[in-house]
Amino acid sequence: MSRRPVLTAAALAALVLPLAAGCVSNDTAGASASASAGAITVTSTADACDVSAATAPSGNVQFSVTNAGNDVTEFYLLSDDGLRVVSEVENIGPGLSRDLVVQVKPGTYFTACKPGMVGDGIRSPFTVTDSGAQVGPTGDTADQLTAASAQYLAYVKDQVGALLTSTQAFADAYGTGDDAKAESLYADARSHYERVEPVAESFGELDPKLDAREADVEAGQTWTGWHMIEKDLWQPTADANGGVAYVPLTPDQRTAAAADLVSNTQALADEVTSPTFTLEAFQIANGAKGLLDEVAASKVTGEEEIWSHTDLWDFQANVEGAKVAYEVLGDVVVAQDPDLAKQLDTRFAETFALLAAQGSFDSGFTYYDKLTPDEIKAFASSVDALSEPLSQLTTTVTGS
Repeated sequence: MSRRPVLTAAALAALVLPLAAGCVSNDTAGASASASAGAITVTSTADACDVSAATAPSGNVQFSVTNAGNDVTEFYLLSDDGLRVVSEVENIGPGLSRDLVVQVKPGTYFTACKPGMVGDGIRSPFTVTDSGAQVGPTGDTADQLTAASAQYLAYVKDQVGALLTSTQAFADAYGTGDDAKAESLYADARSHYERVEPVAESFGELDPKLDAREADVEAGQTWTGWHMIEKDLWQPTADANGGVAYVPLTPDQRTAAAADLVSNTQALADEVTSPTFTLEAFQIANGAKGLLDEVAASKVTGEEEIWSHTDLWDFQANVEGAKVAYEVLGDVVVAQDPDLAKQLDTRFAETFALLAAQGSFDSGFTYYDKLTPDEIKAFASSVDALSEPLSQLTTTVTGS
């Protein structure tokens, strides 16, 4: 879920204890950093999204996005309807740069910067002309990536199907006032969503409807989804609620909230099971990195599950989803860069070992507010160490 400005994993760890791990390789400290060779440069400010070119030939296109504003920003490449997200980079802090690599066919698109990570963003038309070359790899690599896309799509459909079933059970318990059962189902049900969250983010407003935190909701918008119900189940004190006593939802409001959650989850299931829905290799690779960005932006900081403190369930699911995305592309990664494959295997194993020390889905995890500063620092360091090689995944599988 796109977030309002939060601490990165590295920044959080630096506040706790000195952080030894380096920054993610595609984050450049300084807006003046030179763009990657051949990249289209994007400069995001509070009121502008300056893209150095409005056209590009079909094939691999790289955007080098620099945040020259004061708020965290995001950059999107949108389809011709302005709704479907082709790919994105999120949580670009002030003064930082991030690269986005996409494989695009001829057609009309939109670029969009979203300063503050709210609203529809600052958009401009973007045209991809026909280069005359095939978009994507050829030969054995193409066959491997086609198989990888089919395998990952099956995984997404399986997770969303499980999500729909578990969401219905959770919503039934919550809607009928069985709070103890709803609380016991909450974290495990959400894990299915967290494993494939970048896919949900590609469907316009579905992700905000399902997963927006209270701080993400703009004035005049209606708050729905998991975190609204989370707050009602783990009701905050006035001190934790901006100094205002929390007013529990009425039975009718609970019924409506539960129905909305199921309805929007069904809409997600309908989207991913549509015969026209496909996922390309670059989207899978970008999604793997996006899942680690989710961990860094809100799980390591404890800001995702601010009332239930079930952040480690989300953390585990995000990392699992990222590993599946990497593994379906694994044959190509091993062929193109065996050292990167070894490094990713090692980093994933290290992160999973830290999580295993805090529990499992079967036994439950430590609640995030019970972790020590040293444990949080270790998680932050591990996420940064994994993010660095994972940031190379897209360019490795696309050959750009």
